[in-house]
Amino acid sequence: MSASLLAEGTRAAAVPPFHAMAMGRLAAELEAAGRRVLHLEVGQPATGAPTPARAAVIRHLEAGHPLGYTNASGLTSLRRRIAVHHRDWYGIDVDAEDVVVVGGASAGFTLAFLASFDAGDRVGVLEPGYPCYRNALIALGMEPVPIPVGPDTRWAPTPELLDAVGPLRGLVVASPSNPTGTVLPTATLAAVASWCDAHGVQLIADEIYHGITYTGPAPTVLAASRDAVVINSFSKYFSMTGWRLGWMVVPAHLRSAVERLQQNVYICAPHVSQVAGLAAFDAIEELDGHVRQYALNREILVEGLVAAGFDRFAAADGAFYVYADASHLTGHAAVGGSATLCVRWLHELGVAATPGLDFDLARGERSVRFSYAGPTADITAACAQLAGWHP
Repeated sequence: MSASLLAEGTRAAAVPPFHAMAMGRLAAELEAAGRRVLHLEVGQPATGAPTPARAAVIRHLEAGHPLGYTNASGLTSLRRRIAVHHRDWYGIDVDAEDVVVVGGASAGFTLAFLASFDAGDRVGVLEPGYPCYRNALIALGMEPVPIPVGPDTRWAPTPELLDAVGPLRGLVVASPSNPTGTVLPTATLAAVASWCDAHGVQLIADEIYHGITYTGPAPTVLAASRDAVVINSFSKYFSMTGWRLGWMVVPAHLRSAVERLQQNVYICAPHVSQVAGLAAFDAIEELDGHVRQYALNREILVEGLVAAGFDRFAAADGAFYVYADASHLTGHAAVGGSATLCVRWLHELGVAATPGLDFDLARGERSVRFSYAGPTADITAACAQLAGWHP
């Protein structure tokens, strides 16, 4: 049997594409051909790793210290510092033994899914929501169960919505969310956690955009439940996307399973990235300056989109995205759905955005996500291009 026929029968063949990265690939191809592209498609800070992080790595290397395997759960010093971070930011006591350092939040979700669920288990995911939850669950042989949310519930799950989808083994929530930027308030997190406890559902919370908020800090799910798994990352607030570093806060009943899975699947997170991550906690003033820049970019983008004819957005309380209703364009016979619209913008305007199909399989063809994590000048230029475009 040929390799191609074998591949067609695997779970991997059923995994949908990650359209944001696919758009990034198309944009890179245009740039390689000499075109200028304004990048609003990928949620990647334009800033580099914070100054203390870079300096710490240089000192480590110049001193001749080795870079090798660390403990599977990460450097003890980093795990302790992450525990201190939770006390400083949330007033929550976290045992360093419950912290697992991982190779980015993506690795954290894989470990959380493998430790919590078996093949065939039904796991709730919000739509619109980050597509890789759904896609990773499919790859692992689990069943993602879409839970549609919208402006009527302020893009948040409710017990009624959760009841409506039938029995679940797990639930993934995000705050601030991607793509809507919605911050789930303490009361909502408590209601969701209570529902999960009552129904025997493992709650997994994506908190990778904590620190990037505009209406006050985002509460942690740990204030509502110590049985939840929390995933966080150095990619967004800490501006260390390419270092592939994140962490998990794992409840006692999953600690052993996660550690054993880490040993066997990933061994450990990159040592050099852990050195940088430890020092990144000393850069809060620098990093808060990035958030102020995101706030400015957000204002420019919203005003520019309104001028370009967009008038319906999700509540962008945090993260660095605007999720906009584009049905006035996608309903046009010459355009089609959001995927076609984004490809046309890329080729005709040099503006890269992400189709809503990435985040919502049922309704996403009517929406587009714009990232404002890039340079302010690019946001301004992209808005000007969109304002002058007609199907």
